Amino acid sequence: MFREIAPKKLSENVFSLFDDRWTLITAGTQDRCNTMTASWGGLGVLWHKSVATIYVRPQRYTFEFLEEQDHFTLSFFGDAWRKALAYCGRVSGRDEDKFAHCGFHVAMAGENAPYIQEADLVLVCRKLYWNDLDPAHMDPAGLEHYENHDYHRMYIGEITQVLVKE
Repeated sequence: MFREIAPKKLSENVFSLFDDRWTLITAGTQDRCNTMTASWGGLGVLWHKSVATIYVRPQRYTFEFLEEQDHFTLSFFGDAWRKALAYCGRVSGRDEDKFAHCGFHVAMAGENAPYIQEADLVLVCRKLYWNDLDPAHMDPAGLEHYENHDYHRMYIGEITQVLVKE
């Protein structure tokens, strides 16, 4: 069971959420969605709105769903789910049903915001902006992450709901 809180009531360390706990980015519909693990991202304020920023490479299967839909979710888990999150970062949803393999169940927030019921914390986001990272604007040290020139697309989403497991 989840309860909804205001984004400003979030008490977690935003740096640890992404870097240490990781997240599952999920997008699509109830009938067709995908999820992927991410450890890059951020939370902040843009245009007087609470926002989440994520980065997804174009070859990721979840990229297609992010492009098709106006909403995405970020699901954060406790340590017991670490192996499942690692699995979701290695295996493509094109090849198998990651949800079934990991024992995840999809629920919906609103009409098109699928999230993972087993999460401790879910951020429901509505896309506000996207842009592709441009190597011409990068610190040279950042280029080491792009040996194949497959630059991430950055998405910024307004956090429309924060769901906390009770």
